[in-house]
Amino acid sequence: MTELRTDRLVLRRWRDSDLEPWAALNADPDVREHLGDLLTRAESDASVARFQADLDRRGFGWWAVEVRATGEFVGFAGLDPVDDGMPFTGVEIGWRLARRAWGRGYATEAARAVLAYGFDTLGLAEILAVTTSANLRSQAVMRRIGMVRDPAGDFDDPAVPAGPLRSNVVFRIVRAGPCVAEGVGVAEG
Repeated sequence: MTELRTDRLVLRRWRDSDLEPWAALNADPDVREHLGDLLTRAESDASVARFQADLDRRGFGWWAVEVRATGEFVGFAGLDPVDDGMPFTGVEIGWRLARRAWGRGYATEAARAVLAYGFDTLGLAEILAVTTSANLRSQAVMRRIGMVRDPAGDFDDPAVPAGPLRSNVVFRIVRAGPCVAEGVGVAEG
């Protein structure tokens, strides 16, 4: 399975030791503010099983993210095909980090590694990102990694009831050159 390494992070397969901090992350109202309901421990554990199955089957998906210097699990980042029923198709980039990891540049660093993998290894022509209109922190990461908002793609998510999580924005980036991120290593294992 593919593992991505940056100067400070490792994006890797999931471990049993990730389950507890992942569940805590998904039970944090600040982390879930733009995602919807808090997840139960069972829901959180089931998501990890799905993520790892996708990584094993496709070679890409939602990788666990750890800090290289400490081995601390801090969240996830990766690529996933857009869900059926969305008003567009393609491959989406995303990330979710524990609150204690915010403000350190980890989301941007992980996202750059994921973009490099998507373009340079998978050969994708375009990668997109979706978040709620109110999620300005994620939109800032999208801009930092070179994504551009596509106002024509913005939409109200039909799976979400009326409220602040329904309105979504779409960002896109197209493959521009041979490598989008310096200092990113890919290890097959």
